[in-house]
Amino acid sequence: MSTNNHGPRWLALDGAVNARTVVPRVLLRADNLQSLTPGDVRRLVDEEALEVVVDLRTDTEVELEGPGPLTAEPMVRIEHRSLYPDSGGNTDIDAAVKPWGREAQDEWSDESPLVRAYMSYLRRRPDSIVASLRTIARAERAVLVHCAAGKDRTGVVVALALDAAGVSRDVIVSDYVATGDRVDAILARLLASPTYRSEIEGGDPRAHDPHPEIMERFLELVDGHLGGSVPWLSTHGLTTEDLDRLRARLGE
Repeated sequence: MSTNNHGPRWLALDGAVNARTVVPRVLLRADNLQSLTPGDVRRLVDEEALEVVVDLRTDTEVELEGPGPLTAEPMVRIEHRSLYPDSGGNTDIDAAVKPWGREAQDEWSDESPLVRAYMSYLRRRPDSIVASLRTIARAERAVLVHCAAGKDRTGVVVALALDAAGVSRDVIVSDYVATGDRVDAILARLLASPTYRSEIEGGDPRAHDPHPEIMERFLELVDGHLGGSVPWLSTHGLTTEDLDRLRARLGE
């Protein structure tokens, strides 16, 4: 896979600032896609072999921000797999600093806000996570996973996919922290949108940095409390065939 010691393979798109390849022509990740240019769309379809977009945003985000120009592209299928119930806010963009769900706080009360947020995705929307990984496993061409910033919700789905495929933890964490190179650009883009501005305006920009210990701790909890990514995914409906295909497409 492409996430290695040579660093992330960034996609130079005019309409997204946190777009990169995880596994060439298999798995891509990004922030919001609604500002993609026609040239961006052509690059994704023709050069990156894009087949499916897995949109992790809430219904509220899609309604307010718009689905983006890829919805008009006949070669691309859009799947909406929200990781956050449509209540209490537009998104989880401020998950680094806010209390995250009473039930999550009860069980993970000693964890950082981001770790609690990540564990809450598994508690609240296992259906969306499993469906996202099933899509990655079964696609013939590339799947692009995205949310608003391309860090938290996208980071969890991509990390679980890579972990289930047997990719080393060092590589998974490296892929997660790569977003740190683009945090300023991501925040500038989100601050320009009424959908997200109120949730991050006036906050500490560094609170959104993807520290390696966050992903390391999340994966430790998945192992220690949920039995590991593969047993958890299997329990929630990912088949042995899907896991085999996931390993074949993403494994090192």
